[in-house]
Amino acid sequence: MKSFSILITVLLLSIFVQAQEQKKWQGKFEQLDQLLPTPNEYRTGSGEPGSKYWQQRADYTIDAEIDEPTNTLKGKETITYYNNSPETLKYLWLQLDQNINKKGNEDFGNYFGPVRDSLSTLHMQYLTRAIEFEGGYSIQSVTDKAGKNLPITINNTMMRIDLPVAIKTGESYTFNVAWMYPITDRSLFLLSREGYEHFPEDNNNVYLIAHWFPRMCQFDDYEGWQNKQFQRLGEFALEFGTYKVNITVPADHLVASTGSLLNAKDVLSARELERFEKAKLSFDKPAMIVTEEEARAKEKTKSTAKKTWKFQADNVRDVAFASSRKFIWDVQAVKLPTNTVLAMSFYPKEGLPVWSEESTKAVKNAVEVYSKYTFDYPYPVAISVNTSNIGMEFPMISFNGGRPHNGQMSDNAKAGMIGTIVHEVGHNYFPMIVSSDERQWMWMDEGLNTFLQTRTEMERYPAFHHTVPKDIVPYMKGDKRVMRPVMNTSDNERLNAFGANYYEKPTVALTILRETIIGKDLFDKAFKEYSNRWMYRHPRPADFFRMMEEATAVDLDWFWRGWFFTTDNVDISVDNVKWYKLRTTQADIENKSKTVKTGDLNAKATDKSSADFSQGPQPFTVLNTDEKAYGEFRSHIDDNAVRQKLAGKNIYQIQFRNNGGLVMPLIIEWTYKDGSKETEMLPAEIWRTNENEVNKVFIKDKEVVSIVLDPNSEIADVDISNNVFPKKPVESKFDQFKKTN
Repeated sequence: MKSFSILITVLLLSIFVQAQEQKKWQGKFEQLDQLLPTPNEYRTGSGEPGSKYWQQRADYTIDAEIDEPTNTLKGKETITYYNNSPETLKYLWLQLDQNINKKGNEDFGNYFGPVRDSLSTLHMQYLTRAIEFEGGYSIQSVTDKAGKNLPITINNTMMRIDLPVAIKTGESYTFNVAWMYPITDRSLFLLSREGYEHFPEDNNNVYLIAHWFPRMCQFDDYEGWQNKQFQRLGEFALEFGTYKVNITVPADHLVASTGSLLNAKDVLSARELERFEKAKLSFDKPAMIVTEEEARAKEKTKSTAKKTWKFQADNVRDVAFASSRKFIWDVQAVKLPTNTVLAMSFYPKEGLPVWSEESTKAVKNAVEVYSKYTFDYPYPVAISVNTSNIGMEFPMISFNGGRPHNGQMSDNAKAGMIGTIVHEVGHNYFPMIVSSDERQWMWMDEGLNTFLQTRTEMERYPAFHHTVPKDIVPYMKGDKRVMRPVMNTSDNERLNAFGANYYEKPTVALTILRETIIGKDLFDKAFKEYSNRWMYRHPRPADFFRMMEEATAVDLDWFWRGWFFTTDNVDISVDNVKWYKLRTTQADIENKSKTVKTGDLNAKATDKSSADFSQGPQPFTVLNTDEKAYGEFRSHIDDNAVRQKLAGKNIYQIQFRNNGGLVMPLIIEWTYKDGSKETEMLPAEIWRTNENEVNKVFIKDKEVVSIVLDPNSEIADVDISNNVFPKKPVESKFDQFKKTN
């Protein structure tokens, strides 16, 4: 018995200590200065590129060839690297992304582990790589412009080139790299963004060629070389440049690629070329360039001849392409205020009929809506390629999953497919043009992009479910011991949580900023300003935070701190409601010696709270103000005028408690006895002097029958059961069980 008493004492003490710790001042409204880099001549305090902002540039000329019988890709490239930095560079770093496919690198197989009985063969492949695959680059040569070998050091997915002469500020350096690698079978890898997909029925492949050539790492004022190893989840930081790419494939293949096709007359048939030229004026609906019948005919034979497709892309940070004889191809022109874009889709017959009906339409919708909220899509083409199991973005081209079964697709599956296309096409804006560091800050591209995907779906697909604040509640209620803040490096997040943390949570945060805190018009102006200021540049989180404040005149440090730097959630409760009315009898109110009854608002006695309004209002007395209270002021308030203003009014005092840690505005819905309703909002700054609880007095003409906090689920409150007064009884799980059984 003694040990049990000790245990109870320890538990009570623990609860008391935790309660006390929760009440400690956490500086939720302190400025972010100590967490953000100091503004300088490169990046200003207003979130704008500074007067001496710089960034590097890399131009590429690439020749590549797919060898279909062996599923290998070989290539050579000439890179001209421009050093615009104030530093002298003695060596260069390049990304070797294909090396992630070497055995021993992270495949996320342990996500399904450990080994257990009845594990599927696919999961066993992910876990153990039972079917071995020889992956990764074979670097054949690295030479200078004259053909002399350059010393290199390969560290997994990074390659360092030591230069014979350092590159000074304002200089450029040209060198050559030759390589080859086996193209991966995408079905053998979890989270495989590139490779080939095999179709056993007709013995053909669709090749998705990405992360395929050694690329320059980003070098900037913030971090120097961004040469963190590629681990699949954290994506890329790349430099802008001009790409001239020559792609050799079997002669019966169609190639979809980043850039403008330069030699259409050489690679398209006369009929295809004629259709393509006409499609440039097809603004009403997609025009077919290669039909289903033509694609089916190609599947039956495999050409041994070859063709070289030539593309050029200006001011892009990467190039990807897809190649197959299975492709059906349609095109539609999209007219924007400043230019015309060709929206295109490439898909095998397995995508019919949904892809012919929806893909190019989704590309068009994404380009139009994103352009409205940011800047006109600046590139000549926007391409959607059908594949399996992924959505992946590159400049001007994206690989998108979603296929019907026997020509049928559920409404939810179709919505998911369309959402994927919109999302991946939208990535052209973030991060392909507003070029954030994906490896470091995934939310800066995924979060901002998902936010605009939501806007697109709301405007063009209103029947679809789109992300709203309450969607993040299940995640926000999760185990804080394993949660990470949004401001967390991409590869450190759990595979089963990165979607919620980097896509959905920032989307909800931006939605709350737009809809509840800043206001739609002002938010949209600020977001558009940020997008335009950082086109073709490399913004960091601080630039976005500062820009949104500078363009709105709203101090948002408390918001960024809570939503992006912590794992707190929103849980605000209505804890104590008191209803008062001024006493109708104010006899002898001038008597300074009057004793105020217990229960008066001016009394020191503690009022007991009620569970509802059934006890009626509590009367209270308002005394005249003592002259000493005015100090040196010679004018005095009219005491009777104050009492007359309050006479007959309903005065409600509410205590709000911050249980979750995230301070947010208080959105209160009042329901009156006559059935009418009123909603009012108190800004988040109400928590400035007390982060844990606030008391607020309201004066109402009408009698209130109920109070609801956050009635429209605007602020992602994780527990709505404590948002109401009078309190509603919570149904037990047993009662719920009885109803369903």
